[in-house]
Amino acid sequence: MHEADRALLPRVFTRVLAWRWVIVACYALLLPPAAYFAAQVGQDNSIDRLIVASDPDYVATREFEKVFGGGEFALVLAESADPFAPAALDRLDRLEQAMVAIPGVEPSSALSIFRRAKAGFAATPEQSEAFRRFVGGTDLFRRQGLVGDDFLAIPFVLDVHDGATRAAALDAIDRAIATIDTPPSPFRALDRLGQPYVNVYLDEIEARSAPVYFGLFGVFVVVLNLTLYRSLRTLFAFLITLGVCLAASVGYIGVTGGTFTLVSPMVPMTVLVTATATLVYLHSRFVDRPPERDVDAHLVFALGNKFVACTASIFATGVGFAALTVSGIRPIREMGLWVAVGVGLTWVIAFTLFPSLQKILRTPTQPEGRTSGGLFARLAQVLPGFTYRWRWPLVGSALGLSALGAVALLGLPGLIAPTRILTDPIEYMNHESRLYRDIKRLAPRIPGLSVTQVWLKGGIGSVSEPDVLDGLHHFQQALEQDPDVGTAVGPTTILRLIRYMSGAGDGWPDDAATREQLAADLEGLVPTQPLLQRFVQAHALAQTHLTVISHVTEDEGFRRLDAAILRHWQEAVRDHPALAQLQIRNVGLTPLHAKMAQNLVPTLVESFALSVVVIFGTFLVVFRSGAARLMAMIPSLFAILVMFGVMRLVGIRLNIATILIASTVLGTSENDQIHFFYHYLEGRTDGTVEQALRHTLRIAGRAILFATLINAGGFLAFGLADLPPMREFGLLSALAFALSMLADFTALPAALWILSRQRPDD
Repeated sequence: MHEADRALLPRVFTRVLAWRWVIVACYALLLPPAAYFAAQVGQDNSIDRLIVASDPDYVATREFEKVFGGGEFALVLAESADPFAPAALDRLDRLEQAMVAIPGVEPSSALSIFRRAKAGFAATPEQSEAFRRFVGGTDLFRRQGLVGDDFLAIPFVLDVHDGATRAAALDAIDRAIATIDTPPSPFRALDRLGQPYVNVYLDEIEARSAPVYFGLFGVFVVVLNLTLYRSLRTLFAFLITLGVCLAASVGYIGVTGGTFTLVSPMVPMTVLVTATATLVYLHSRFVDRPPERDVDAHLVFALGNKFVACTASIFATGVGFAALTVSGIRPIREMGLWVAVGVGLTWVIAFTLFPSLQKILRTPTQPEGRTSGGLFARLAQVLPGFTYRWRWPLVGSALGLSALGAVALLGLPGLIAPTRILTDPIEYMNHESRLYRDIKRLAPRIPGLSVTQVWLKGGIGSVSEPDVLDGLHHFQQALEQDPDVGTAVGPTTILRLIRYMSGAGDGWPDDAATREQLAADLEGLVPTQPLLQRFVQAHALAQTHLTVISHVTEDEGFRRLDAAILRHWQEAVRDHPALAQLQIRNVGLTPLHAKMAQNLVPTLVESFALSVVVIFGTFLVVFRSGAARLMAMIPSLFAILVMFGVMRLVGIRLNIATILIASTVLGTSENDQIHFFYHYLEGRTDGTVEQALRHTLRIAGRAILFATLINAGGFLAFGLADLPPMREFGLLSALAFALSMLADFTALPAALWILSRQRPDD
């Protein structure tokens, strides 16, 4: 640090202490609005929250919805020994009528189609039997998953745009189900399936779990604080400062209109962990007061002494997380921005509010001799010689294990495949939950829950041309034969249903004259039939689409399905040249899932690379030496790569949570290396490597240990989560922090011995 800076910092911090009551009053005034806006932050785990609004696939999906309407696909599946019994049909009919009255809910079942065909329905034995014959006379209903031997389904589209309205609509459906599912019930079960139910489940679990995470962290801070400092006044200073940091950080999210998603609880936790570690570094330096030094003078000294290291570490953390904004996954991008802002606010609060509270509460210090003794005094004597003697094995083993971890993550061409990516939101659920078990149990009996919209655009009137309709029918038939497709529904499906209801059979006409009449009927029916308007542009008749429903959930399957749709389309155009006037594009939830999966690994690689560059640049600017500072990154890189190796060994896959571990651990654990190096250079000013290492361990060793406990303990709270990705994130993060600390005290000193080429003093 330059002499001018050394002279400036004491004046600044002396002024902070002098204005302590004003500073506390300002934060007291800011706290209520910050808490208010923090409370406004909602929870929404829907798929469109995963993609940034400027993404081309997202934009295309929204344009599609402007033409045909949007919404999320779900269904209520009624299981019964005899689903066609009058009692079962009566209750199912009443349920569907209740669902029609719910805003944003658009049901359409085989029973509602029968009602329209027969101009009404009453659950008499005669009409129930007529309905049985009606659905049994064609394969259209079974192919679409509307009817089975022991079930009837009510598919519905949920037109919602946020978590609150989605939850309200599904809650209204649940209330309607409760009114008809009374004993004695004709149903074995009434199952709710689909992405909207998964989203609400994730929202509710996260909202219920968040207080647990932060409550556990609060208990951890109390225990750690009392163990480390044994002072209630110090504890109050910590808790007040952490509360302000939390309110300010989450309040910023509320002010900017942010919404929490699956990974968002990591934002306040990362801010709290960073803030707590910073306070530990500051206060640990403060309590080591020489007996002859005045308390106020020592507080100013401690703040100035830790200012550069704390500022550099917070800057590295903030910019490291800001690197996540390169991601195309919306919550990860938002997380990067929110954490960067949060730790920036933490830096201000830690150097203004916390010292003010230290002064006002008169937090006690301890004589330097007491805090310098014990474990770390002995460690400072033994560790330098140990790391010198074993320097090559320590560094070599760290590099070797890191290389194995890199292979586990990225694979080895021709020998080892990269770590697989998990993209199916259903797998994010607790596998013991009823919803998860129902989805897995019923999946083989329904066409699927993944929806891809095959959007076709042509000239005015092109969709109603007989040859185009004939080509669309054969394209749809080819799609339904594809092994990845459960069913496909399009305008020709609706036309076949209309023919079937009129008594003309459900087959597609072979003769040109009938197809000509069918095309003319389409032009007349579209303006009056809402179901057809879901598939055909009402006025210009220039656009249509096919809804492809599948069991595909993983990225590989999404790519295969996309390629299959394109291949079948090219074959259909070859056999039916009239289709050449239509342009094809796949949109909808399935392509958005594929986009998210595509961006997971680039998110890891790009953000991690940016973080490494930024943190190395920070080391270089602050400490003015490149080679040695590169060595200082060994602990974090070692911890991250070994953690990925452990993931591979125990079968944990990359997902939207675990993908963030690398950036989280790198950005947070580098604080330890910055503080280590800052005090190491202090010792190297007029001392040897051994003397510098001993000085570092005496001054920073204790703080590094407790900062690591804070990091690991904070994120370990996620290990109690109900959701597997969050649980894995918590456990693996805690492991990585422990590995990083191990390398701090072994591989890092060993690397410094190798780089310096010095020998121990003895």
